[in-house]
Amino acid sequence: MLLLKKAQILSQAGGLKPCDILIKDGKVAEMGQIPATAEHQVVELDGKLVAPGFIDVHVHLREPGMEKKETIESGTAAAARGGYTTIAAMPNTNPVPDSVENMAHVEKLIAEKAKVRVLPYASITVNEAGKEIIDMESVANTSMFAFTDDGKGIQEAGMMYLAMERAAKLGKPVVAHCEDDSLLFDGYLHAGDYAKANGHRGILSASESVHIARDIMLAQATGVHYHVCHISTKESVALVRLGKQLGINVTAEVSPHHLILADTDIEGDDTNFKMNPPLRSPEDVQACIDGLLDGTIDMIATDHAPHTAEEKGRDMYEAPFGIVGLETAFPLMYTHFVKTGLLTLKDLLEAMSTKPAEVFSLPYGKLEKGAIADLVVIDLEKTDKIDADTFLSKGKNTPFNGWDVTGWPVMTIFEGEIVHQ
Repeated sequence: MLLLKKAQILSQAGGLKPCDILIKDGKVAEMGQIPATAEHQVVELDGKLVAPGFIDVHVHLREPGMEKKETIESGTAAAARGGYTTIAAMPNTNPVPDSVENMAHVEKLIAEKAKVRVLPYASITVNEAGKEIIDMESVANTSMFAFTDDGKGIQEAGMMYLAMERAAKLGKPVVAHCEDDSLLFDGYLHAGDYAKANGHRGILSASESVHIARDIMLAQATGVHYHVCHISTKESVALVRLGKQLGINVTAEVSPHHLILADTDIEGDDTNFKMNPPLRSPEDVQACIDGLLDGTIDMIATDHAPHTAEEKGRDMYEAPFGIVGLETAFPLMYTHFVKTGLLTLKDLLEAMSTKPAEVFSLPYGKLEKGAIADLVVIDLEKTDKIDADTFLSKGKNTPFNGWDVTGWPVMTIFEGEIVHQ
């Protein structure tokens, strides 16, 4: 039995209150003033915050097939370090989990290697090629989390309609990377001030919002739970807000980098500022912040996308899209939003844990008697520099290297066991 002594938890009103927490058989057994006995493994927390473990519905673990970038072992170690106890793994791997057989292979790897809970996505189309919808009915009987072709938008409206119709019957969400390829024009940074000033080809905001507008209407027609990945433009936020007002089952996530950085923050031609969707204008950043504050955007997801140093060492056009995020998400958000008074601590914890669990009907994201003991211990006073060299992820590709941030996870407990300290 694990006894967390001198912890603090969030009260109903959002303040901090002292509380001991006893964990037994993977669950929260007792909360309150608990005297230590010889049978307890006691951890003294000296007033540190204990919260439900974070949940990230958008992570690239790269395995199988791209183990040079990341593995299930390294990616889940990074997740545990960042306070995450549940992550959903995107299907753009090799092979793609597009069949019962391929999903079984992924499930076996997860069972052997994962340090925290990994929920695997299934693809919408065979090999994520956008040509043929997978046998959704058979794959739905596996441990799959939801359907997505993340990394690629579904280009044909008819195909997306049919996929949504089938997913709705199965009670599974459709999660979309929204990007109309016909509007890309070989762009690779946001079509904004930085691209214009530095001779780069831009990605139009419309390439994202056009798909979101289409898909919200298709979600209305099919009744599916439709979830928008890594929202980034003011038009996209407005469309999701409208969809919710119309009573359509649409939800959305935003990544920390789209809340903190704009295209005007890109330094030199540093490819650690290259991600998809790209860093947008300051107006888009403000719209994403407003969307998070008013509940249009439901949750924070990192879009953790590790690459090798060699790949990111190419020029801005050739380098792959993506940055890592699991190990820095909470301190970045706490520093830039809670400490500045934009968000309450309660709001942040909900966006990183409670809301993802609620939206996707997961039995996690709770800190109460009888709940699964997925917990993160956070030192809200600890200030430190982000140092990519210390990351447990194989990917060191972050634009936040060297930033001073406060509020670091210092222990992660998964199903009652300490998996990071």
